[in-house]
Amino acid sequence: MEEKYELRKQLMTLDELIDFDIDVKELEQIVKNTSEETSQKVDWTKLWAEKYPILTSYKKEVKTADYVLPLKDMLQKLNADYGYSDLDSFLVLKDILAGLWNEK
Repeated sequence: MEEKYELRKQLMTLDELIDFDIDVKELEQIVKNTSEETSQKVDWTKLWAEKYPILTSYKKEVKTADYVLPLKDMLQKLNADYGYSDLDSFLVLKDILAGLWNEK
């Protein structure tokens, strides 16, 4: 019975098959299977900087202190207004920023 369930989980709809992107699926699987412990060991900034070099250079140019307090205020507001944990507030704010980017 469990084998049938596993097989059914692996089957795709026609729409999923048409939209199937092996790279996306591989990334999704990697993210899903990466433990929090392993994730903590990764220097994500260094990793992403290989693709986006600005992540290694902006600290020399940008007055980051000008952004820290307003960002902290936004995180604390999410904590207070919705009872989110610090991590959840960070993820929500990050997703809001990503949404702004995707509107372009």
